[in-house]
Amino acid sequence: MPISTELTARLGIEHPVLAAPMAMITGSRLVKAVSGAGGFGILGGGYGDRAWLEVETAALKEFGRPFGIGFITWSLAKQPELMDIALQARPRAVMLSFGDPAPFAPDIKAAGALLICQVQNEELAQQALDCGADILIAQGTEAGGHGASRTTLDIVPAIIDFAAGRVPVVAAGGIADGRGLAAMMMLGASGLLMGTRFYASVEADAPEQAKQLIRAAKSGDTVRGVVMDWSRKLMWPAPFTARSLANDHLRRWSGREIELMQRADEIAVEYAAAREAGNFDIAAVFAGESVGLIHDIVPAAEIVGRIIAEAEQSLQGRRNFLSSLT
Repeated sequence: MPISTELTARLGIEHPVLAAPMAMITGSRLVKAVSGAGGFGILGGGYGDRAWLEVETAALKEFGRPFGIGFITWSLAKQPELMDIALQARPRAVMLSFGDPAPFAPDIKAAGALLICQVQNEELAQQALDCGADILIAQGTEAGGHGASRTTLDIVPAIIDFAAGRVPVVAAGGIADGRGLAAMMMLGASGLLMGTRFYASVEADAPEQAKQLIRAAKSGDTVRGVVMDWSRKLMWPAPFTARSLANDHLRRWSGREIELMQRADEIAVEYAAAREAGNFDIAAVFAGESVGLIHDIVPAAEIVGRIIAEAEQSLQGRRNFLSSLT
């Protein structure tokens, strides 16, 4: 059965499950699969590959179900014209992460789309609310890819309290099943944003080997730091670092970041070649701490269905327990 929240009402969806806009991994196939199952797929615009964005948004223009498009905000600021391409696809919402949403908020609003902002502290939440954000995503450090340092269990209730009912708050970071959704709803969240669980889905645009590495990983097999970014000569603004599966390259350079920076040109060539070849002993698989909860690679619709069934079971169990006390 659908789990209705303020989030589902705002987005016009059945289930409060959002697929994170993983850069060039959450493509139109995954968006359609998640949204088609009653969730909300968010296209991974990432750093802004114009040709890729044009192809993927074209595939969504006649989709007929609510969907979103997400960007890395500080990178989008270098190519603001990409927002025009995104808005032409008529998304229900645009998600901005890691940067000031103010330059883009007016155009998003004017196009009739909702503004979703991912935040990692109260200062960023205030910045988003000042820009008219319709939905906040409170991201914990357990999340895969880029994030900050506060845990999901801390940041979610903190942002819920800060928002004080003005907008729905979505939880993100280290959650991969319905128990996590139920737990976050108990904290007051209106839904869940997941990346890593959907990375390990049939429709994710990622190499099969990367998906299998996520499936086989154990809890504790991920590391947050700067090695994978600096290996690409990609300097992210503070306080954001990247979480990925530990591999030989990360183990080699952790603790030697200064030397890595000094040899940046050399290492970047090595890293680019490894990524092109699908050599994940060097190239990163950006994944969150929920990898230990992921044991299969299945269609995204099945993932959505499982999460809702598990969450409903957990919530019903709590309701039954409370009823037994009265």
